[in-house]
Amino acid sequence: MNSSAAEGVLVLAGTPIGDPADAPPRLVTELAGADVVAAEDTRRLRRLAQALQVEIGGRVVSYFEGNEAGRTPELVEALLGGARVVLVTDAGMPSVSDPGYRLVAAAVEHGIRVTAVPGPSAVLTALALSGLPVDRFCFEGFLPRKAGERAARLREVAADRRTLVYFEAPHRIADALAAMAEVFGSERRAAVCRELTKTYEEVRRGPLGELAQWAADGVRGEITVVVEGAPEPGPGDLEPAELVRRVAAREAAGERRKEAIAAVAAEAGVPKREVFDAVVAAKHGTA
Repeated sequence: MNSSAAEGVLVLAGTPIGDPADAPPRLVTELAGADVVAAEDTRRLRRLAQALQVEIGGRVVSYFEGNEAGRTPELVEALLGGARVVLVTDAGMPSVSDPGYRLVAAAVEHGIRVTAVPGPSAVLTALALSGLPVDRFCFEGFLPRKAGERAARLREVAADRRTLVYFEAPHRIADALAAMAEVFGSERRAAVCRELTKTYEEVRRGPLGELAQWAADGVRGEITVVVEGAPEPGPGDLEPAELVRRVAAREAAGERRKEAIAAVAAEAGVPKREVFDAVVAAKHGTA
C-alpha cells in the first residue's frame, strides 16, 4: 500500500429509509467534511442535506447504476490522491441492492481503506416488524422481472428454512406475491412492509395467497416483503396433492418432470417413487 492510498478513505454512509430524523449524527459530520460526495441522486442528497441542516463543502458527483462503471475509476483516482469520498444512495446502505459494490471492490483492490456510517435498514426493519422468525434469514434482493426467471429463482429457495426478505417495485408486487404463493404455497406466512418509517407506513401480514389477492388491486410505495421459511418436513407429512402441486409448479417454470419429481422428493424427505405415484394418480384422476 502506498502512502497516498493510506490517506484516502471511502465512507459508505447509510441514509434514512424514510424519516430524515433517523439519520445518524455521523452522517452530518461526514457530509460536511467530505472532499467528494458520490450520490445516487444528487437532488435527493440536496434535500436530505437541507433537512439535516448541513452544508456539503466538498464536490458532489452522481453515482448511479447508469454511470457506476464509468465513474468508479475517477473516484478511485481521487481516493488514491488522499481524498475522503463519501458514498450515499437514495435510502439505506450503499451496495445493498444499490450502487456501491464496484467502488468498494475497486477500493479494496487498490489497498484503500473502506469504512461505514451505519444507518437505517429496510431489511432489518421489515424483519423486526414482520412477526416472523428472525434468528436466521436470507436477503434475496429484487426478483427477476420475467415470469419464468422469477419462478426459477423462487424455486431455488422454496425449501430454505430461513426467513426470506425481498425488495419489490409497486408495479410488480402483485405478480411477485402470486408467484410466491404458487411456488411456496398459498398458506406460507408473509408480511408486506410498505413505506417504512414514512407517513403512510403499513405492514400487511397473512398467508401469501391472501396477500396476493390484496395486492391485485394495486399497492404504492417502497416495498419490502418478508416470507416465512419452509417448514421442517417429516417423512410422509405432505399430502399427495401438495406433492403434485409442487411438481406442477416446477414444470410450469420450465423444469423437466423427472428433475421436478426428484427435487420435490428431496424437499419433502420422501422416496421419489412416492412423488411419481402421486403425479401419475393425479393425471389419471385416481388420487
